[in-house]
Amino acid sequence: MSVTAIRLLTLAAILALWELVARSGWLYQDVVPPLEKIAVAFGRLLVDPATYRHLAVTSAEVVAGFALGFAAGTAFGLAAGARRFFGDASAPWVDGLATAPKIIFLPIVMLLVGTGVPSKIALGALSAFFPVAINTAAGVRQLNPVFARVGRSFSLSNWKMATRVYLPALRASLVTGTRLGFGLAVIGVLLAEIKLSNAGLGFLANEHYSNYRVADLYAVLLLVFALAVGLNGLLGRLARERKGADPRERPR
Repeated sequence: MSVTAIRLLTLAAILALWELVARSGWLYQDVVPPLEKIAVAFGRLLVDPATYRHLAVTSAEVVAGFALGFAAGTAFGLAAGARRFFGDASAPWVDGLATAPKIIFLPIVMLLVGTGVPSKIALGALSAFFPVAINTAAGVRQLNPVFARVGRSFSLSNWKMATRVYLPALRASLVTGTRLGFGLAVIGVLLAEIKLSNAGLGFLANEHYSNYRVADLYAVLLLVFALAVGLNGLLGRLARERKGADPRERPR
């Protein structure tokens, strides 16, 4: 049986189980609404112009937050991987903070940058920083030491070492960090929007929840899930195409 067939069968089983629970009466009314109601709500969501205004707000915040987190995480990861002493000294702090739920930092973020758009961007950046930094540092440490020695033999500056030696050799680690970091940036921004916002998909989901429009809430979550899966798939495809186009990755 092919992988695609297994995926389709799994999806069909999940949907069938959902519909069974929805119509069984086991749970409080409309906690798990029938698929038909969710489909109707999803259709309303797609034709509502307000949806795209909220989507634009969330997209801008996610992109800005991820860009900041990726840049900071890459720089930190390069330093931690290339400088063993610095990496060993910072590892316990980075590993500990990486496992902590980032929503606990929201009050501190609010004190530093306020409750507006910067707070959502900051929480998204904080969420994206750790997977990028950890994957980059691990990738640097796994590189063949010959690369670094060759670079130093040409008296390359730290900037040139990073851009001409380390980054080109870290494509796999950066792709992994990008996929993980982007997903966590989305989560961070949505959580911040749920807590304090008047726009964005997180705000929209919380608005439906507050008014007990459960089918509409699931429709928003479905939209977020579809966009996240699509972007993750696109990043994976770009990584595979880049790998196939790189003659250094082809077997000799």
